[in-house]
Amino acid sequence: MASTLVLGCTGLTGSFILTNLLSSPSTGTVHTISRRAPKAPSDPKLHAIVDTDTTTWATTHLPSLTPPPTTVISALGTTRAAAGGIANQWKIDHDLNVELARAAKAAGAKNFIFVSSAGTRGALAKRVPYSQMKQGVEDTVKELGFETAIILRPGMILGKREESRAAEAVFQGLVRGIGKLVGTWAQDKIGQEAEVIARAAVHAARIADEGKAPAKWWVLEQADIVRLGRDEWKA
Repeated sequence: MASTLVLGCTGLTGSFILTNLLSSPSTGTVHTISRRAPKAPSDPKLHAIVDTDTTTWATTHLPSLTPPPTTVISALGTTRAAAGGIANQWKIDHDLNVELARAAKAAGAKNFIFVSSAGTRGALAKRVPYSQMKQGVEDTVKELGFETAIILRPGMILGKREESRAAEAVFQGLVRGIGKLVGTWAQDKIGQEAEVIARAAVHAARIADEGKAPAKWWVLEQADIVRLGRDEWKA
């Protein structure tokens, strides 16, 4: 991939996306735009922009990237607690992702990969604000008409975060316990490791870059994520 932009590069999944891209000899320039510096090894391929003012990302920073990204991968998101309420979370998870997707299209990006969430199209999704945020971004990405639009819908994201989340830690323990007692297949149906999700995103991006995506609108559910990110993964 000649030039890739990673959004959400400091989060749990996004940081793995970034490190996997940088470690691959087939990866060209890797751009990031984030509120804090990414924790990645120094690499001449990495061009990092740090700006706490997110209103400038889509209007100023993304259009000025050189070389312009042919592929954009977004794992950008926050939590209600970290954002200070649903309204503020919506500004990041929905509004900022939508603005960046539109800016990416305008800048000539061919492929857009978005890490969404399982259940966004479920029966109760209309009553869940988090699902509505993800739906809105998915719909926008589809409507923009990228050469390839890829949506990942992982279950619970498993992995150690920088910030402590007590409830999440309990649930992760339960999911991992199920995996040990019943088998990995059972854990896979509930949650996926963050690095597996990240590798699935990178793998899918490579496939799209080679023009081999199975469809213009390609949705990866949990089983697909495990297949691409673990079973068929090649560093």
